[in-house]
Amino acid sequence: MDCDQRPKIAVLLAAYNGMSWIKMQVDSILAQTDVKVDIFISVDLSDDGTYEWCESIAKQDKQIILLPYGKHFGGAAKNFYYLISEVNFSSYDFVSLADQDDIWLPNKLAHAIEVILKKNVQALSTDVTAFFQDGRELLIKKSYPQKIFDYFFESAGPGCTYVIRADALDQFKNFLLDNWLAANNVDYHDWLIYAYFRQNNLTWWISNQPLMRYRRHEFNQIGPNYGFRAFMMRLSLVRSKWYSKEVEKIFQLVDPIGASGLVLKRWFLIGHFHHLRRSPKGVFFLLFLLLTGIY
Repeated sequence: MDCDQRPKIAVLLAAYNGMSWIKMQVDSILAQTDVKVDIFISVDLSDDGTYEWCESIAKQDKQIILLPYGKHFGGAAKNFYYLISEVNFSSYDFVSLADQDDIWLPNKLAHAIEVILKKNVQALSTDVTAFFQDGRELLIKKSYPQKIFDYFFESAGPGCTYVIRADALDQFKNFLLDNWLAANNVDYHDWLIYAYFRQNNLTWWISNQPLMRYRRHEFNQIGPNYGFRAFMMRLSLVRSKWYSKEVEKIFQLVDPIGASGLVLKRWFLIGHFHHLRRSPKGVFFLLFLLLTGIY
């Protein structure tokens, strides 16, 4: 009988050509305090030795479980959908998502669980401290008050901050499997998870305590929303209608009968603009896009 009463956590790690960073990330996960951790790794087809390295450490450490190799996902979201669909959460208390290139502080998971239990919520995400190759650091704040419709227009923060009760993520897994093709057409897994939870009254807390170092480099699939370059990239995405199409995909998936009361019509969105995003900057930027017809 296992007498160890520490919470047991399944960490889902999606990797792709990550040899420059993955060892530091795995070490930081294994060094988590006051929890029991297993790391499930799925490697997208890579050519830098990432899979071979993961295969080697999985043979040495029973806490590391490597999923079958050979799939080409083409992006982090599809890799995470695969991880969620394949891992059995029944023996775990919580599930956490991990990117290959960050560094977790030792109490990241223990603190998250403490907050989840104290707030009596199903899931938690947090602010993060981004760090750059030139030594700069930047607090990325996501912990603005949640709004009525924010989950249709943004995620709860970087998915690598997510810690979720295992039974709640099992509910999402069933939804994912039932809607496999449509869900895999959503580009951001963290956004879809947050939307599903909020729409289904699975409570979510966004903490202002950053407990991980969020590595930013030229190979990141998704970068932090800061600076002129990031602004122009996001404006270009909105102009291409990518953003409005993603909102529509998520809305159709998680609220097909319109139970939320959201109407994806310009006049409705303008009238309810203050309910669509969390940060004041995000609120007024989306209003600008709506008023100018860019959205």
